[in-house]
Amino acid sequence: MRAIAVSGLVKDFGPRTRALDHLDLDVEFGEVHGFLGPNGAGKTTTIRVLLGLLRADAGRVVLLGGDPWRNAVALHRRLAYVPGEVNLWPNLTGGEVIDLLGDLRGGLDPRRREELLERFQLDPTKKIRSYSKGNRQKVALVAAFSSDVELYLLDEPTSGLDPLMEAVFQDVVQDLRADGRSILLSSHILSEVEALCDRVTIIRAGRAAESGTFEDLRHLTRTSVVVDTVKPLQSVTGWSGVHDARVHGEHAEFSVDPGALNDVLEHLVDLQVRTMTTSPPTLEELFMRHYGDDGSEPANDRGAEVVAAR
Repeated sequence: MRAIAVSGLVKDFGPRTRALDHLDLDVEFGEVHGFLGPNGAGKTTTIRVLLGLLRADAGRVVLLGGDPWRNAVALHRRLAYVPGEVNLWPNLTGGEVIDLLGDLRGGLDPRRREELLERFQLDPTKKIRSYSKGNRQKVALVAAFSSDVELYLLDEPTSGLDPLMEAVFQDVVQDLRADGRSILLSSHILSEVEALCDRVTIIRAGRAAESGTFEDLRHLTRTSVVVDTVKPLQSVTGWSGVHDARVHGEHAEFSVDPGALNDVLEHLVDLQVRTMTTSPPTLEELFMRHYGDDGSEPANDRGAEVVAAR
């Protein structure tokens, strides 16, 4: 059994807007799973289905062994959710909100609560209305991470946090993973996902475009090469599997298809290599492979996310 098992998930908003189009998503117990895609790709809609806030139109959704639509009350005591836009009760203090949210999940660990308040540098005695966006986000994070739950659903959880607090967030997530907790992390901060996640799923137009470990995904795309040789490199532009070559005499920069790397290395040896650096693709390059330079989605997909948020 997996923490999250989704197959063929479909969610429509009216006859013309399909937010999720046969989405597959699996999250193993004890892993941090990155969920990537721009606004409108279907990430938040997926999380709302997992929370039982939206009912799937088709497909299979299993959360911690149960049905999130039929068993929402029981499942919510076993999970914690942090959205990117936190709306809290303005007349309560931060501490009161943390305790209230914790009570909904069966209580908090007091010692853990105090530790997290210190790590996130949050004053729990102030009213919510006096908090900045970043501090409201800290309230939600402390409430979630103080709870003894099996699964965390985090939808842009570091929105509004400064870099120091983002580092604290990453440390806490790593502690939770070491403790065997499961986390689905939806984030636009690719460096954050790359630092934390065991596996990632890239979603496009409501479907999983790619899913796997970083090593799995890197094997599907090109390696970057920067090389200096004794002999001129003009011939590199004609080699099979080489792309985007920029050649200046004995210096060249290019990318190589996975299956062509050995052949390219043989060509380079004949030109007497002086220095060479190879770099695997970054998560950003993997992401842009599906979304282009601007990371945008068609207008109807963005609209699906807006509808789902109402």
